[in-house]
Amino acid sequence: MEVPTVKQKIASPPVLPLNDAHARRSEDVLAALDTSTAGLTVGEAKRRLATYGHNRLPAVAGRHPLLRLLSQFHNALIYFLLAAALAASLLGHFIDAFVIAAVVLVNALVGFIQEGKAEKALSAIRSLMAPHAYLVREGRRVKMPVDDIVPGDIVSLEPGDRVPADLRLVRASALRIEEAILTGESVAAEKQAVPAPKDAALGDRYSMAYSGTLVATGQALGVVIATGSATEIGRISALLRDVQPLTTPLLRQINHFGVRFTWVTLAVAAVLFTFAVLARGYAWPDALMAVVALAVGAIPEGLPAVITITLAIGVQRMARRHAAIRQLPAVETLGATSVICSDKTGTLTRNEMTVRRLDVPHGRYTVTGVGYAPEGRLETASKGDAAADKQRLESGCLVLAGVLCNDAQLNQESGAWQVMGDPMEGALVALAMKVGLEPELIRHEWMRLDEIPFDAKHRFMATLHRHSSGECRMFVKGAPDELLQRCVAQLDGEETQALDREAWLAKVADAAAQGERVLGFAVKRMADEAESLAFSDLDELVFVGLVGLIDPPREEAVAAIQECHSAGIAVKMITGDHAETAAAIARQLGFGENPRVLTGRELDDISDTDLPAIIADTSVFARTNPAHKLRIVRALQSTGAIVAMTGDGVNDAPSLKQANVGVGMGHKGTEAAKEASQMVLLDDNFASIVAAVNEGRVVYDNIRKVTAWTLPTNGGEVLAVITAILFNFAMPMSAVQILWINLITAGTLGLALAFEPAEPSVMQRPPRQANQGLLTPFLVWRVALVSFLFLAAVLGIFFYSLGRGDELAMARTLVVNLIVVLEIFYLFNVRYLHYTSFSWQGLLGTPAVLSAVAVVIVAQLLFTYWPAMHALFDTRPLAFLDGVLVISIGMVMMAILEVEKIVMRRTGWLNQ
Repeated sequence: MEVPTVKQKIASPPVLPLNDAHARRSEDVLAALDTSTAGLTVGEAKRRLATYGHNRLPAVAGRHPLLRLLSQFHNALIYFLLAAALAASLLGHFIDAFVIAAVVLVNALVGFIQEGKAEKALSAIRSLMAPHAYLVREGRRVKMPVDDIVPGDIVSLEPGDRVPADLRLVRASALRIEEAILTGESVAAEKQAVPAPKDAALGDRYSMAYSGTLVATGQALGVVIATGSATEIGRISALLRDVQPLTTPLLRQINHFGVRFTWVTLAVAAVLFTFAVLARGYAWPDALMAVVALAVGAIPEGLPAVITITLAIGVQRMARRHAAIRQLPAVETLGATSVICSDKTGTLTRNEMTVRRLDVPHGRYTVTGVGYAPEGRLETASKGDAAADKQRLESGCLVLAGVLCNDAQLNQESGAWQVMGDPMEGALVALAMKVGLEPELIRHEWMRLDEIPFDAKHRFMATLHRHSSGECRMFVKGAPDELLQRCVAQLDGEETQALDREAWLAKVADAAAQGERVLGFAVKRMADEAESLAFSDLDELVFVGLVGLIDPPREEAVAAIQECHSAGIAVKMITGDHAETAAAIARQLGFGENPRVLTGRELDDISDTDLPAIIADTSVFARTNPAHKLRIVRALQSTGAIVAMTGDGVNDAPSLKQANVGVGMGHKGTEAAKEASQMVLLDDNFASIVAAVNEGRVVYDNIRKVTAWTLPTNGGEVLAVITAILFNFAMPMSAVQILWINLITAGTLGLALAFEPAEPSVMQRPPRQANQGLLTPFLVWRVALVSFLFLAAVLGIFFYSLGRGDELAMARTLVVNLIVVLEIFYLFNVRYLHYTSFSWQGLLGTPAVLSAVAVVIVAQLLFTYWPAMHALFDTRPLAFLDGVLVISIGMVMMAILEVEKIVMRRTGWLNQ
């Protein structure tokens, strides 16, 4: 045999990249790269290393930690809170100043830690590069660090190897590579060295092996055409670097609210200060203290802390529903989700191949049960004797061939069935167990003598077996069209019949239209003394039938998609599968009888201008690559949609980072996908995403309730202070009493709302608009209404007390107690924004609500009757009838707000 010669020194390096290498002959690619199958010389490899650089992905330069920490304070509301802390300290309220500063610091630290975790995504991609590889250099096989691989190197691949760079295959034997991290394809891709079509999608380029993918079976020799950033995985890394992190809807709303709130409060304070000095004759220090008291009353200092706690509670609830939140604001963003883009394999489907149908000469059978668990039965579709048909099947060769022409095993671990080997072969073993056979016993009775492994060139696998009785048979499994060309007859039970090739091809087409992967099986009686197989033996076969396999949809995913539709959430399926398979699965999942399917190649022909409208009308995207997924997400976001995107592979990382909520897979997801995500599914189940959306809506509802409770209670205090300045009468409350009210209620009553359960029909409402502000028209109305009700009640009881001859301290004590009672009654009203609070569930409350009310009542009793509090807050003890009066006013206010809620619900304003 002629020994290949080593390529001599060349004058200049080859021109790269070779974007069409998959479509060129391997000889032409070798020539273009100035190399041969004997590999490069050591000197030439060094020169190319200097030219093209090391085979590694570039490290990401993150922001300095100090800058990341300081950026957490860049927020209008935070600035306002810091100013409030300064003002409180200047007034001598050091405890209040400390509490406000602590809230700001905790929020900043949480944001700093979460942002630091997000920067690990690119590092996770870099870790996918294998540390070493076997190359051919100067005609010898050597082990080299992956960093030193250069274009033109010859790489040797074995089962279990991680492909170290992008390769054009030169030789391939029974090669199958798991490319799910790049293509999303659930089954290992079959590879061969012949050129692929020039316009083939990434998943269809069978002549290529890509960096980061894993060799499942076979051996190969390939020439390196791209290294480092020029590889497909390198391009994904570049896409990921270019994706800018999005601000969540809640953060945008809080920032917007903070800016507006700051300017409004400053403007009101300035006007009141001027009015007090010029119109009322206040000394400017007194006017300044009055304005600071106004600011202290106006600032909802507890709101950011309560919102953070509400989000944290949502995290705990989602964890119980198999969704782990990595970035806190994602909890609320899930509640605003209007589109979910989901991978198919393992999320919408079980990622467990299952035999769905059997076609034999005498009829068709459907197989029940899903996954690898041997639970299910055969149901005949024929009109004849079902029992006789089933007996003919079991006595025939189809199931037997599926077990013997097979290298997989099924094992039960911790109650779950796992396949060792090829997923489709595992499904054939499960089929045998469903019909009552014992695969290991069959394999013992039929000893394997020889085999021809599966190879993409001939598209079949053949095994030779001798039965314990001495009979020798060959069993063949493979592509139906390939086997039918080699068959001369068909076998029905023990009866040999003339082969009806056209009928079988029609059955193959029918199964493929249902999204099934179809395997054909054939058998041949061999001489009893046969010991080995040759390709010449693969003629005059007898066809025994077809097996249709599918990765079945999760039953809970079907129900979850229906729930999404009822909640106004669109679901898009994005997969690396072929369009026909994707459409068939989509029909079974409930996407409709004729879901619109777009392939990656068709997406390439659509302009960015036309894409958003087309994407909105499309449910299924097939044969997509990372750039397609990123483009789909961006097109949806351009229409104002809040997009949740699921993914498990490196190919999903850019779109996961671009999405408003990236959802990684906990079981089969790569670290790169998890690090790029804001949420990780612990069970890889689409239903868990929908459960998380449900919890996200509950979180946002609770944030609205906290806001609807906090602002008007503060607003009543502010209006009382403003009214006193405008009409020149004594303040109904002192500044220290205002601080007492805020301190005792914000951390108890306000916090209790963070624990509220879901209101009925939370998933029957459409998603809220992405640009909807934190203060909706309804909440603005509610804040104004409740603030004026509080004002009316405060002024009423204040002047009532003064009118009956009480001293100012007594009147102020009544006012403080009234405000606290009003806040308690208002808490019960605001617990249900969409339903009446006059119900047993509404009146009994939750443990959190009852505990908070109990704490406030005890604190307020101390405030009113403990002498030490009298000295600190200038309060007086109240008579029993005064207490009854205060509680009666609270009940009247709650009744008024319940009537208002009914009117708002009937007019449709409640959802505004």
